[in-house]
Amino acid sequence: MANSAVQTIARPEPAGHRLTVLIALGDAARAEQLADALAASEDLLPALAGSRTSQTADVAVIDETALESRAVGSTTPAVLLSRRAGGERVAANVLAVLPASADGTLIAAAARLVAFGYRVGRAGPSEAVARGDFHGEPSEDETADDSQVRAALSPREAEVLALLAEGAPNKVIARRLNISVHTAKFHVAAILIKLGAANRTDAIAIAMRQGLVLV
Repeated sequence: MANSAVQTIARPEPAGHRLTVLIALGDAARAEQLADALAASEDLLPALAGSRTSQTADVAVIDETALESRAVGSTTPAVLLSRRAGGERVAANVLAVLPASADGTLIAAAARLVAFGYRVGRAGPSEAVARGDFHGEPSEDETADDSQVRAALSPREAEVLALLAEGAPNKVIARRLNISVHTAKFHVAAILIKLGAANRTDAIAIAMRQGLVLV
């Protein structure tokens, strides 16, 4: 996957509760598999379409079938798993587009960002303008360019990446940087998206190839 652009939009930030992720996919087996994968994250609560919990979802994961049938309300921010090459027009509430083959870790990362008001595209990398204690800083004169080799990480994300390279879990990252565990998870999610990484190990490998971390 190409490096992704991550931009913020105005949206209140949920605090102190698990994010309910509605999964609405045409493939029932894939939906159940994804629900199991997301359930492994202590901050995510997956709900299959049609369940009672789905009515209060913070974010939805959908495919083209759900998009066309409008299975998800127009006010629920959504991650679209697309089999198309890109460039398709999508509904306004679709804030992220990932390949249909994306794994649970990457989908979880996108879901966290979207729930917190970030728009994730397939263009070149751009800085996340974070709020509150996320410490993100917008870059100057940065353009979306797929030819860019190095992902554009904020100073805080660079610090988190360095600790990831040391094998630090979220709790250690939070303690070392004097931030909350919730914020540490958010930064890890942003790094995965920006690097186009499937998981933490993949993120470190990509960062090493790009010269973002040294060992």
